[in-house]
Amino acid sequence: MRVVSGTARGCKLQPVPGMNTRPTTDRVKENVFNLIQDHVRGAEVLDLFAGTGQLGIEALSRGAQHCDFVEHNKAAFGIVSKNVESARVKDKSALHRTEAADFVSRAGRQKYDLIFLDPPYGGEILENALKLIERFDILSVNGIIICESAVEDRFAHGFEAVRERRYGATLITVLQRQNGETE
Repeated sequence: MRVVSGTARGCKLQPVPGMNTRPTTDRVKENVFNLIQDHVRGAEVLDLFAGTGQLGIEALSRGAQHCDFVEHNKAAFGIVSKNVESARVKDKSALHRTEAADFVSRAGRQKYDLIFLDPPYGGEILENALKLIERFDILSVNGIIICESAVEDRFAHGFEAVRERRYGATLITVLQRQNGETE
């Protein structure tokens, strides 16, 4: 795992020990950022299920203004902290060791231009996160949500899917508000 582009390009990132975290491959990450490149520079970013922090770090490396990293797992949170430090993006980062639902419900008036959702595959975690994002209205008017899921995962939400890409067993879905102007 490494930062693909930007100011931290080539920086190696530490994985979370064990099999509970499934990092996004460099190939998928590079393709995701090719899809969303017009939305990154100057963006307020939320990496809601941070894992290793690599998606938020990549966004910061490519010019995002700030990223909130949210991770409840103690070991993963420690890795996010180390990776943010080694990529030299700590000054543009805030780390939160809490459950995703708790963070979203307390986000207040904060609006994010770019939200990464890469929870464990299966179950209702992704769907519940999308419902919370909609309920607490934390996506900016022209903001987008990037969802990484298993191809067979299905989730209902109140957002419009503007792009979908399949990479083997992984599905990347780009969402925007139903009335959004983003393309």
